[in-house]
Amino acid sequence: MPVPGNHGLSYSATVSRQLVHRAAICEVFLTDTRRRSGDDFLVAAQLPRVHSYYSDHTLTPAAYDPLLLLEVFRQTSILVAHEHLGAPLDHKFSFNTGEFTILSTDALRIGPLPGQAVLAVRVTAEKHRDDQLVGVTLRMDLAIDDRDAATMAMTIQWMPGSAWAKLRERGRAALDLTTPRAHPTGRGLVPAAVGRRSPANVVLGEAVALGREVVAQVVVDQSHPALFDHPLDHIPGVLFFEAYRQTALHAAHELLGLSPGRLSLTRCDAAFTRFGEFELPTVCRAELVEGAPGQVPGAAVFRLEMRQEDAVISTAEVTLQCTSPLGRRFVPAPSPALQAG
Repeated sequence: MPVPGNHGLSYSATVSRQLVHRAAICEVFLTDTRRRSGDDFLVAAQLPRVHSYYSDHTLTPAAYDPLLLLEVFRQTSILVAHEHLGAPLDHKFSFNTGEFTILSTDALRIGPLPGQAVLAVRVTAEKHRDDQLVGVTLRMDLAIDDRDAATMAMTIQWMPGSAWAKLRERGRAALDLTTPRAHPTGRGLVPAAVGRRSPANVVLGEAVALGREVVAQVVVDQSHPALFDHPLDHIPGVLFFEAYRQTALHAAHELLGLSPGRLSLTRCDAAFTRFGEFELPTVCRAELVEGAPGQVPGAAVFRLEMRQEDAVISTAEVTLQCTSPLGRRFVPAPSPALQAG
């Protein structure tokens, strides 16, 4: 669990952009790191109170976006790999799986100063190739101003640019990309339908409800300054996480009549099985899950998948917690058998 205090970590400046794979200084949130023991590390982060992407929500009262914390976890995994585990700066990284949980929504309340976060990081598994460390699973616990806020288990791996190019070439050769089927670029959903204020931060186009499911087109805007901080050769995981959240929020409204402005993401477990290609349209499907194991009163759980044509390229399970006491009455409750364990 997170350790109270900052342990001598500094918040005076951000770490180098190349250590977290960011192009813009304003998109770097980590400020310091040190090794605590062999496989245990500490990382400091400062959380911005205002951000064009992470602050653009209809949820009240004002709180740090759970996906801001997920981005802090992502940056932490890369920083630890470079600074402490010997991953070369020119290597390419891939994100395989992640299990993200908010421990306390109260800890996300924005105060009078930027939040000071401390992350306790531990290597729980390693992947080697030819005696070289090429990937790890990390357990990361995050506290904001000495309050336990979130935890994440993440598996990543890295490889030289030449190996990455061969991997991408093989993967793309297996697909028919000679005739690109472009992503939709027309009007997206109304921002309020996915808990947003600005149309620029809406990543869903047309969406339809089919029984207990919602299917939505994913809008891939490569000019978005936060989701596409720098040019990429594939759709990034951060866009998938946003699409998962927005699809779940829209599904909660369409299937349960709940307001997206009264729902907060408290859990997202995701796995990535194939690269998302820019040439192929992407669709996100959300299915309402009633009586999910561990479901708490007032929470809606959705099982999601991301598809490009007939192939599933990523899957996720998302929990949305209703912040309205009245709204909680309409969220499907866990079945008695599951509650009894």
